[in-house]
Amino acid sequence: MRTTARRAATLGLTAVAVCGSLTGAAVAVPSAPAPSLYAPSALVLTTGHGNDAATATPERAVTLNCAPTASGTHPDPARACAELRGVGGDFSALKTRDDVWCTKLYNPVVVTVQGVWQGQRVSYERTFGNSCVKDALDSAVFAF
Repeated sequence: MRTTARRAATLGLTAVAVCGSLTGAAVAVPSAPAPSLYAPSALVLTTGHGNDAATATPERAVTLNCAPTASGTHPDPARACAELRGVGGDFSALKTRDDVWCTKLYNPVVVTVQGVWQGQRVSYERTFGNSCVKDALDSAVFAF
């Protein structure tokens, strides 16, 4: 019986010695940053020659991120994001300039947009009669 009592006491003291050092003062651990409070806006814009995206020969693609800040491979992301915010992300609301005259030569150019705008899925496609008509948009969104 004495051996059992001794073993129990030894085990108890060992547990206190090992675990007691673990119960020190609480240490402040830095918390993770707060979740972002903006809806994501990340787009891939493409351009190519053809009647529609399925048959067009792709020529160029750029990325455009508008939240939290304007960035991406687009040549002027800040201006493009500002213009998209101005039309509420409605690509069809981008207006054509009145002071540009283009030929009637039909050489179709198709632009596409895929991604997310302010948390909503976006899929847009538009075919212009030629590159002059595309460049006549009063916008930097498709100027790449």
